[in-house]
Amino acid sequence: MGIQHFLMILVNVEKWRKGVVDLLFNSINFLIFFPVVTILYFAIPHRFRYLWLLASSYYFYMCWNPKYAILIAISTIITYISGLLIEKVSTFKNMYKPHRLKKIIVFMSFASNLGILFLFKYFNFFISNFTTVLSEFNILIKIPTFDFLLPAGISFYTFQALSYTMDVYREDIKAVKNFGKYALFVSFFPQLVAGPIEKSKDLLHQFNETHYFDYDRAKNGLLLMLWGFVQKVLIADRLAVLVNTVYNNPNNYKGFEVIIATVFFAFQIYCDFSSYSDIARGAAEVMGFTLSKNFRSPYFSKSIKEFWRRWHITLGGWFKDYLYVPLGGNRRSKLRGYFNVMVVFLVSGLWHGAAINFIIWGGLHGIYQVLGDLFKPVEQKLISMFKIKTEVFGYRVFKALTTFMLVNFAWIFFRAGSFTYAKIIIKNMMTFNPWVFTDGSIYKLGLDSKDFFIAMIGIVVVLGINAIQSCKSLRFELSKQNLVFRWSIYIISIASILVFGMYGPAFDVQKFIYFQF
Repeated sequence: MGIQHFLMILVNVEKWRKGVVDLLFNSINFLIFFPVVTILYFAIPHRFRYLWLLASSYYFYMCWNPKYAILIAISTIITYISGLLIEKVSTFKNMYKPHRLKKIIVFMSFASNLGILFLFKYFNFFISNFTTVLSEFNILIKIPTFDFLLPAGISFYTFQALSYTMDVYREDIKAVKNFGKYALFVSFFPQLVAGPIEKSKDLLHQFNETHYFDYDRAKNGLLLMLWGFVQKVLIADRLAVLVNTVYNNPNNYKGFEVIIATVFFAFQIYCDFSSYSDIARGAAEVMGFTLSKNFRSPYFSKSIKEFWRRWHITLGGWFKDYLYVPLGGNRRSKLRGYFNVMVVFLVSGLWHGAAINFIIWGGLHGIYQVLGDLFKPVEQKLISMFKIKTEVFGYRVFKALTTFMLVNFAWIFFRAGSFTYAKIIIKNMMTFNPWVFTDGSIYKLGLDSKDFFIAMIGIVVVLGINAIQSCKSLRFELSKQNLVFRWSIYIISIASILVFGMYGPAFDVQKFIYFQF
């Protein structure tokens, strides 16, 4: 294993020499890039630091595809100018209907940015479905599609830039005059590709602050990054092997094989996405910036509504502030409130991917919430009738397991390669084959007995740490421990990544799942 990892380092160094750079968080290249950026950030004068971070962020993004830096620049320019125009119009006291003009500016900003997003992410999907519908009426029409490579992070930075336009329109913040600092807000490299999606009022002002190197802050940031690497390299990528084996060939697996793969995917996507957020937050913290927490032990949720207060928190906040509330929220009739919930979750599904199965995934979560609200009086009546103690541990576990099962069922549509695959998986799941646990079949799903055991241990560790973090800060608790204990944890974590991590020449560096969104 040591020789393989050494060869991997040589391969990556050769890529750097040739100018071929891969800056995934879980790559050797990022482990070179981040310290260089951080050291120089603290070394140069404060007034130039935002320029250094801006250049570093664009370099980071251009490593995927230099041409698509033009798209993020266009989005930045449009929303920057929109903010200035909105604020300028607000100063015209004698102007006829300035509010209407501000709405027009907001509309143009949204239309242009969402138009770019639609072209690159949704155009082919809508054209394909449009021509299919027409063919049902014997109308044959051929509309050319575009062979675009989806720009990394386009959904994330588009939403972040648009939130700035709305915040200026609502007068929650003042328009930024310094274009470089605003461009850094849109492109800040730790959270650029997969969030968290930051609000302008939370992040923009931090680029004006003077940050000095702080040992404790840097240590806490590095600890958060270390936990992120454990989740990604040690757990998520190992779970991915089994999940890919089953879900890429759904006809070949049945019953508990499919159930295991589905449960593994639930933890794979959580560890994968949470790891990116933790590494992003940790990297920002090392340099003195604070990013929003994106996950809060979501699989301990006791309802779907609670799950969405704990899962991808910044996206949920974006949809609440900029879609659900403008639609009327729950301030009108019950029926209108349910309609608004369904719109939000259907749009959320579409945001995740241009495919029917993503829309179904979002729709299911909307239906869960609507049905949960409709049947709440019935639930309360049953609790009262049977004198069920809702505060006891057993009841909370039952509610959490029920929620987890509902979330898992929806994950089938999220992970399946198509709606057809999803139907096959659900059908095959109904087979009863408990012998897979005794005849060795369970170890023929991509992971041998050793890796399967490590995967299970990883899931237990994640749940344990989530349980601790539900009531206290793990990093704070660790900081109170003795030196020997703390460093034992650090060394064990690093050693586990190096020895059991899924990387090296025999294992392709795995992109984070949310890069595709």
